Amino acid sequence: MKAPCLAHMSIWGSILKCWPDYRSSPCIRCESWVRPNVTSYLSETAEARRDQTLPRISLPSFLRPTGTHATVTIPSVEIHDIETSAEKRPRTLKHLLKANHANYSIIYHNLRFHNHTPHILGSAYLLGATAEQLNEIYEKEAEGLEPWSDAPGEITTADWREYLGRREYQRAFIDFFEDQLVNRKYNLSALLDQFLLGGKEPLINTLISGLAHPLIHLGYAYELQSKTVAIEALALGACFYSPLHKYIDDPKYTKPSPHGTPGGATNLIELLHKVKDDKRFDGLYDHRSGDINKVFEQREEAFLEYWNAWEIVDPNTQFHAAQQTAVAFVIGTEVPEDTKFDFFFVHVLTSSHAIRILLPLVPAKFHVSLLRQWWLFALAVYIAQMRPEISTAEAAEACDRETKGWKYVVHKALDGPWAKDAHYVKALRAMKVAEETWETPGKESNYWLHAALRFADEFQGWGGFGTAECEENLAYPEKQ
Repeated sequence: MKAPCLAHMSIWGSILKCWPDYRSSPCIRCESWVRPNVTSYLSETAEARRDQTLPRISLPSFLRPTGTHATVTIPSVEIHDIETSAEKRPRTLKHLLKANHANYSIIYHNLRFHNHTPHILGSAYLLGATAEQLNEIYEKEAEGLEPWSDAPGEITTADWREYLGRREYQRAFIDFFEDQLVNRKYNLSALLDQFLLGGKEPLINTLISGLAHPLIHLGYAYELQSKTVAIEALALGACFYSPLHKYIDDPKYTKPSPHGTPGGATNLIELLHKVKDDKRFDGLYDHRSGDINKVFEQREEAFLEYWNAWEIVDPNTQFHAAQQTAVAFVIGTEVPEDTKFDFFFVHVLTSSHAIRILLPLVPAKFHVSLLRQWWLFALAVYIAQMRPEISTAEAAEACDRETKGWKYVVHKALDGPWAKDAHYVKALRAMKVAEETWETPGKESNYWLHAALRFADEFQGWGGFGTAECEENLAYPEKQ
């Protein structure tokens, strides 16, 4: 009897139970060979799954060889296969994502703003939003979006990299990646292997460009098993491709740092305190700014000292600390205005969350580069936001912590006055998933919960733009 091979399975837990048997039988899709215990386990469902066209984007990390690469070993979040589910909620999400994809561009407002619809829909869905709530979110989010415009020309396999960084080709990139998916018989894994992970300078090494939106988009694509969102993530990564990739791709930028901790992991909060006190960054900005380019253009040498100081020697421990620091960026820094939180710092948090989603699902050789990308982004944003005081202790403070829990946080995210703000909802879910990732049941520190409660209750909008012109060019478009 034929059954799915390892590359076409989704019930991963059963594989390990079946591992000792060494006889084999051919896969129903690719004719490769699998062990008969796996075949036996899936015999009742093989026929029902025969017509499923969406492969898993990646093998689970425990089925991939890690070699000698430093690896973050955390379990995957639950993967929601919305493209094959028959239930109303996932079907609603699937249809809304496709509607957004068909009707609205991924970049708009003079090619400055990013389409956040998959982010807020995905976050709300994963927090338990009803089909009706998802429809309401979509209608609200669509109000400020723009329809597609034709690209100046088409893109081919021979020249696609020549158009990297050219946002006016967003439609062409969407068409190109969709055509490539069809050519691969809708095998999304094959598409991502070539265009995201493949090549000398892979696209995955520059996903922090564009305020890390390509990275965030990709996280939702993996978590929701959505080909639609994956195509958009590839197109966003291509459109916002920037010189930042060189810091990951070119080893000459990785060098010993005078601020590192020999043989150990450097504390990120302590590093940020040093950055705050480093007078070499004085005068670079006279107000908070979303433009991080000046950091690299005018203070690259000083910047690289601090970027290289975070040497990855203990990936799990350091990523845990990075996620704590990401929360501190939002909750543990001085707010730019009364009752307003920093718009750019929240992207440090949500990009950290995206990396948490991706790490168990992408090849181990990209783990360290993803962590270093995040630190590159976080450090540059911190400098551009005028290097405020930052503290994890401040982030952990919360009011009414004895009477409010995660149920209250989820209620605020789905039914509160800011439930239609994509960044607000994303931030709350990022903190919730962080606790689920790092806390031991019964021994919770409540760091993530306390931060989420403060954010949920105190949030009254976004600040940190610096000037009216910056806000016009960079702000989330609710005010436009």
